[in-house]
Amino acid sequence: MSTDIFGIGIETSCDETGIALIKNGNQIIANPLFSQIKTHMLYGGVVPEMASRLHLEKFPSMLEDLMKYREFREVSYIAVTVQPGLIGSLLIGYHIALALKKVLNVPLIPIHHLEAHLYASQLTGKILEYPFLGLLLSGGNSAIYRVDGLGNLSLLGDTLDDACGEAFDKAAAMLHLPYPGGPEIEKQAYRFAQQNVHGKISNPLPVLLRDQPKNKYQFSYSGLKTALYYFLQNNPSYDVNFICWCFQERAFEIVEKNIKNAIENTGIRKLSAAGGVMANQNLKKRLSLLAEKNKFEFITPCRELCTDNGAMIGALGFLYYQDKPEYDYQNVISSKPVFNS
Repeated sequence: MSTDIFGIGIETSCDETGIALIKNGNQIIANPLFSQIKTHMLYGGVVPEMASRLHLEKFPSMLEDLMKYREFREVSYIAVTVQPGLIGSLLIGYHIALALKKVLNVPLIPIHHLEAHLYASQLTGKILEYPFLGLLLSGGNSAIYRVDGLGNLSLLGDTLDDACGEAFDKAAAMLHLPYPGGPEIEKQAYRFAQQNVHGKISNPLPVLLRDQPKNKYQFSYSGLKTALYYFLQNNPSYDVNFICWCFQERAFEIVEKNIKNAIENTGIRKLSAAGGVMANQNLKKRLSLLAEKNKFEFITPCRELCTDNGAMIGALGFLYYQDKPEYDYQNVISSKPVFNS
């Protein structure tokens, strides 16, 4: 008899429809994902009502495809995102998970979306040992956590205003680049960097949080957006590639500074970084070099697993299932996990 544990992960917190079949918490058997970007691109951002409707439309065919796998009949648990996110989108995913629970007669494990991001690296063969620092960079989050166990995360630093990914979206809108802004700015910045490999470049955008104490790990992007706005007003014939490079450099300087200070002050020498912004290859390279220079371990998932997906939900669900397989998770949906302030 097989000792393997199979699970389902369901993700519908925003505008990605994901359902995955996971083996032993670290192997992906199937990870179908439907992105709604093309729909929301017409409006310059996510439209909540459309997002929930598209989740509902796409799930039947995605679930039907997943049911074709032999392992589907051996599922031991179902993990589903229950917070945070768009309420309509979350309800779609939860009720689909609830229906599957009744059919398959297995535990339903509620998952905190942000915690799941930090464990996505285990799907690429990485082993996360406690304690570690967790970096979350996305359209809605810019934060650093200390992680001491399952559901035991202490917030060390958050954003004072905009999230990093949100700032990229708004900067792209100012530059008349398509939504989502992060990938577009990354492309333009890369083009400029390739053309100026050896040159010393003067960045006209200001350095933010210059005077922030070393024991603070706060993010702030509103000032950078304002500086970009006035620069564009005063320089109408700007080079878009150059400006994208400048904006990206300043945005990531804040990330590097916070991580360096957090590593030094906590003494924790392991960093797990995830979220949509971590799909940026320039940022991954910068943090890899920072880790090498400051002698700490840097872990991040592959590009496809940085953004929202069902596999990361199933992977974290496996850890909760292993921890307490007999627990009645349905009664603790509003309280798992515990995020310490």
